[in-house]
Formats: sequence, C-alpha cells, structure tokens
Amino acid sequence: MERIEAQLLIPGRGAPVPDAVVVLDGASIAYAGPAADAPRTPDRTPVRAAVVMPGMWDCHVHLVGVRSLDLSLTPQVPAALRAARCTADLRAALDAGVTSVREVGGLGVHLAKAVAEGTVEGPAIYAAGAILSTTGGHADLHGYPLHWMHDVAEFRLADGPAECAKAVREQLRRDAKVIKVCASGGVLSEVDHPIHQQFTDAELRAIVEVAGLAERVVAAHCHGKPGIMAALAAGVRTIEHGTYLDEECAAAMRECGAILVPTRTIVAELVTSRAAPPYALAKLDAVLDRHAGSLALAREHGVTVAMGTDLAVTGRHLPASWGRHGRELPLLVEAGFSPLEAIEAATAAAPATLGPQAPRSGLLAAGYDADVLVLDADPLADIGVLADPARITAVWHAGRRVKG
Repeated sequence: MERIEAQLLIPGRGAPVPDAVVVLDGASIAYAGPAADAPRTPDRTPVRAAVVMPGMWDCHVHLVGVRSLDLSLTPQVPAALRAARCTADLRAALDAGVTSVREVGGLGVHLAKAVAEGTVEGPAIYAAGAILSTTGGHADLHGYPLHWMHDVAEFRLADGPAECAKAVREQLRRDAKVIKVCASGGVLSEVDHPIHQQFTDAELRAIVEVAGLAERVVAAHCHGKPGIMAALAAGVRTIEHGTYLDEECAAAMRECGAILVPTRTIVAELVTSRAAPPYALAKLDAVLDRHAGSLALAREHGVTVAMGTDLAVTGRHLPASWGRHGRELPLLVEAGFSPLEAIEAATAAAPATLGPQAPRSGLLAAGYDADVLVLDADPLADIGVLADPARITAVWHAGRRVKG
C-alpha cells in the first residue's frame, strides 16, 4: 500500500477535503478522505504533498508521430518512425499529469497494447483506430490521388451506409474502444468547409448503430451546426470542437446526454504559433471568436464538458505538441468555468466520453483506479499550476509511481 497525506484533496467531483489521506492498494484506491478517518498503514512512509487529485484525462488527442500540423505529410513518414516518436509523446503526457487518453484517430490502437503490457510507459489509451471520413471530407488528404488513401491506416474513407458499417467493423476488428467520425468539415483539411455537414443522416445512423452493437460510442468531429444536429440525431456520444454550437444545439445535447469536448488548446496553439498551412490559418481566423463563444454558451446552458486538447505533434518545444495538455484548464477558466469545474472536466466528467467502455476512473474514491497526481500548490487558487508539468511533483498510474 502507498499512503499520500495532503493539505488538500480535490476529489474530481464535489467539495475539496482539507487535511486528507489517499491510500493506494495495488491498482485501486483503498481510501480517499479526511485524515481523521483514514485506515492505518503500518511501516509505510507517507508521501506528503500540498494537493492530491485524480490523474487527468485528455479526451481528444492523436498519436501520429508528426512534427508539424501539415497532416498531408503524414503518409511520407514511415509508420515505425512515427510510432517510435509516440513513445516520447506518451512519456510527456504522464509528466503533465495525464494518466488516461481517448485517442480519436492515429496509432493508438497499436500503442495501447504496448502500454498495457508494460513495454512502453504511458497513460491508458482508449483508441478509435482510423478516423472515418467521406471522400473529400475532413479526414481525406485532398492533395493525394484518391487511390493512395486506401494505404493510409489513420484515415478511412467511406461513402454510403453499407460502406460506413463496414468501416466501423474494421475499427472494431482492431479493438477500437470508441469510433471517430467527421460529421462536418474542418480547419486542418484543405478544400472542405467547417460548417458543411459531410456524412448523410443515413450514414451517421449506420455508424452509430454498428458501434452500439459492440457497446462502443461515437465521437463526432463537428464545427458547423448542420453536422452537430445530424450527429446528435444519429445518437453520437460526444461532439468534438462544437464551434458553431448555439442554444438549439445545447438543448439537444442536454436532452440526449451528449458531451462537448471543446479542444481550446489546439485553437490557442495555432493562434499563437501560426504553425499551419495557409489554407488552415484562413479557416482558423474565420472560426476563432465563435469557438470561444460557443464554449461559454455550452457551459451557461448546462452542457457536460470533458477536457480535450487535439494535440498531435511530437517535440515538446513545438506548437500543439504532447505534454501541453494542462493548458486546456486555464482556457476553460477563461471561458467562464470555475477552477473546480475545469478540474471536473479533466477528471470525473471524462470517462463518460467512452460510454460502456468507461473505466472506474477520474475520482479519488475507494474502488476507483489508482491514477493520482500531487501538486506543489493549489490549482483552485491558480489553475495555471496544472499547465506546468514542473508543478506536478508525482504521478501514479494504476497504482505505480511513474513520476517523482
């Protein structure tokens, strides 16, 4: 057993607990609560910390091992090299306090096995496999001959309900834990428009139906309102980005229990660095202000929000690179979230983005996964603490200390 004694315990959901203890018993939490009620742990030297909280989730990342946000270059880099780069990305995530990721398109279905067997150090990976896209859609690399796309493992083009159903089954065959679909155009794709709906209603229903047969949920990349409403009508679990979300969208999300994963970090990284192709920067400038306003509107209307960043790049000094995950929390606070609400989005709210595949994670409570981090300062007083990996002094993943 491992014992952590902290001046403040932030459970993930609910009120903080001063003068608290967390006891880890293997891969599970045995106790989390007031020190006065904690069980004795003889012969164990406790870890003493200012703050203890659950390990964070990043619900929108990509393990692709690229060195820039020009994703058209992805097929030019051997998959083995990109996978090797991803091992450094996974280490960076742990150092940033992220102990679980929902990987929504990339090499995660393969790397998840390496992490689970202990070959690679990293957070738990719940991966989608290939991103499903229409021909000419957001996950089509528009500058390549169409027949080349059949050899790009991270992207799967599908047109018509039958082909969409087959594409989902292919990801299930790879043991995908969630299905990712591009229901609208995007920013980092070349010729499509972020507002336009891409898959038809019938195609979206087929994707959700086949995923549901295997108890998987669907994550829908959506910027424009037509794609958001179509995806919700089909039964998707999460809306990724949600740039043009309005009151009607928010009401529909509340009614069907859908979750918003807003990914403010990628927007901030692109705005700051301008490190994207010119066509992407032009789209970014068009959606920038609306994206921030939609997130604030979603919170005001009671939409559940889970933290996601859309980070994909290898190299901690590069824009949009793994290891910057904690930047999302100050951005949520800028949009009107309290620090406690932002932390809940990064912890207790996040596992539900996987539906039936969700683990018992994101809370400091008995019986939950022993994914824990300790900080040298109070993030409720300064949420920026969670954006600085140096302030995260120790991390436990599945009960094993992986930092500190």
